[in-house]
Amino acid sequence: RGLGDVYKRQVRELVSLQRRCSNNLNQVAIQANTYGGIYPQDIAMLQKDYADLWEPLSELLKKLSQVVEM
Repeated sequence: RGLGDVYKRQVRELVSLQRRCSNNLNQVAIQANTYGGIYPQDIAMLQKDYADLWEPLSELLKKLSQVVEM
């Protein structure tokens, strides 16, 4: 396995996380538009999902920036 394979796997994981975040955000928007509000647990879920997305994204960007500097 080369370095490119590792990055491809990480990117696929990030894309999956991003899709989940987008889907959850869309569901919360539908809830807000349909019923006029959202539940605090929905906001907490979105915050957790985005935190889960940003941590690996930040790590991947650090690794990619090191490759670019070589």
